[in-house]
Amino acid sequence: MIKNFTCLLLASLFISYSAQSQDYSPKREFRGVWVATVQNIDWPSKKGLNSDRQKQELSNIFDQHQKSGMNAIMFQIRPSADALYAKSSEEWSMFLSGKQGVAPSPLYDPLEFAIQEAHLRGMELHAWFNPYRATNDLVEANVSPRHITRTKPEWFFTYAGKKYFNPGIPEVRQYIVSIIMNVVRNYDIDGVHFDDYFYPYPGKEVLPDTLAYAAHGRNQFSSIEDWRRNNVDMLIKELNDSIHAEKKYVKFGISPFGIWRNKKDDALGSETNGLSGYSALYADARKWLSEGWIDYINPQVYFPFKYPAAAYEKLVDWWSDNAFGKHVYIGQGVYRATEQRDGWNQRNQLPEQVRYLRKNPRVQGSVYFSSKSLTNNLAGFQDSLRKDLYLAKALVPTMIWLDAIPPQSPLKLAVKRKKGSNELSWESPLPVRDNEPSYGYVVYRFEKGEKADINNPVNILNVSFDSSKRSFLDKDTRKGARYTYVVTTLDRLKNESLPSNEIKVKSK
Repeated sequence: MIKNFTCLLLASLFISYSAQSQDYSPKREFRGVWVATVQNIDWPSKKGLNSDRQKQELSNIFDQHQKSGMNAIMFQIRPSADALYAKSSEEWSMFLSGKQGVAPSPLYDPLEFAIQEAHLRGMELHAWFNPYRATNDLVEANVSPRHITRTKPEWFFTYAGKKYFNPGIPEVRQYIVSIIMNVVRNYDIDGVHFDDYFYPYPGKEVLPDTLAYAAHGRNQFSSIEDWRRNNVDMLIKELNDSIHAEKKYVKFGISPFGIWRNKKDDALGSETNGLSGYSALYADARKWLSEGWIDYINPQVYFPFKYPAAAYEKLVDWWSDNAFGKHVYIGQGVYRATEQRDGWNQRNQLPEQVRYLRKNPRVQGSVYFSSKSLTNNLAGFQDSLRKDLYLAKALVPTMIWLDAIPPQSPLKLAVKRKKGSNELSWESPLPVRDNEPSYGYVVYRFEKGEKADINNPVNILNVSFDSSKRSFLDKDTRKGARYTYVVTTLDRLKNESLPSNEIKVKSK
């Protein structure tokens, strides 16, 4: 308990988020959005588009989210033991070409492109994997002859019309870790992300894994349920260790079902009465936090305020009380915004949910499902973000357990006045004691008479994730207006330096 309290105390010193009024816009806030590729939910808009059309659609999606103040993309790259990226031993996803195993035409790497486009806009890219789902149906024509379900059929079971990896087989765990670590090694991702699909959601059938339990778990575990949870636990722990050993800055986060356990089943559980991830999906998310196996939890709290079975406010509070010093980003169900029941008929439901979590100092942001629900402006929520809640830019929260050393300040900031604009330039900072290179820069502008306070996010002009770009053109200037500019340095985990020298200028 002392260790956890220390982590929370340190986090309160290093992380800027809101514990103030509901209208406060925090400088540090995770603002993510899921871009789902399974069944072409968000991207591409349909199967079989040529590569140029796919790229244009994805660029447009990222443009829209940048305008809405987002700073992170959860990009689904492995929906069903397939790949939306080139450097994979698994088959190309059918959601690109329309046929599994067929590459995009002309050939390009969607993940590489998505990373570049996200970073260009000052947004993180978290690679979203589904670890266990292997097919979306049982239609033989949808599965390539080279798909893993064909080459290793003994690794899978069929349940509710789909095929799943059997997590109880040790070789399955090793295979999934190798697939994910291949992406960590070969791509410039910011995070590895899982959603809520571990063991399949329960149906009328019994899970057909009793033979695997007899072979791999009966002598160790008194119940098959505990064995299943341990199978998932081992995957999470091994991935955490492997990811951070390879690249310490790559974050590992999971988005579980919104309820861990109900209080009626466990005194540590929440005041809810619904399906629990612990019992139904064998996902012990609270344990992953308490053991320090993940960097952030992103529970899917897709419920309205005062919902009898699972009230939004009770779940937000419960997860924040069980974070063990790690980050909590609340999963927000934008897709439900136009429902006419259970409180969703109130158009202020989602804005009030954002305001509620901002009052909690142990909650650091939101992730929205899904991209299309935002860009379609369901219930006007995208407008609420752009005109109010996310009007000011925000940096992602820092993770001091991964890196707490800030970079040095940029050097020799200068400004060239041009008609209708001011061009800033600066030099690279000196190296810091951890020898970590600079990753990007934040440009601030202040009006005449304003104190150059970089803690106020309304003064952020630009966030860059390109350390080679040491200039910025401020095109939004008023003739005769007097401005003060400063620039700060970011490292890979978004620690920020002190400001550069101040430059005061009267615009032309």
